[in-house]
Amino acid sequence: MPTVIIPTPLRDVTGDVTEIEVEARTVGEVIDRLEELYPGIGERLRVDDEIRPGLAVAIDGAMSSRGLTRKLQPESEVHFLPAIGGG
Repeated sequence: MPTVIIPTPLRDVTGDVTEIEVEARTVGEVIDRLEELYPGIGERLRVDDEIRPGLAVAIDGAMSSRGLTRKLQPESEVHFLPAIGGG
């Protein structure tokens, strides 16, 4: 099962859980499972059918631009990170 690393700003919702394994095949399914376990976390991770603005998703150390549809491997590690802009 993919492992989700919970970022510090969301740990208030998870009761300080820092990582969790969830059964999911896509990033969208990860968020669905997290919402089932920790009600309210979903709205902090997505808006409608997209990753919330200001967040980015890294899968196995690589940033993903495919959003909720990004497929995962059983051993994937998923990070939700604050998006960093440059200029």
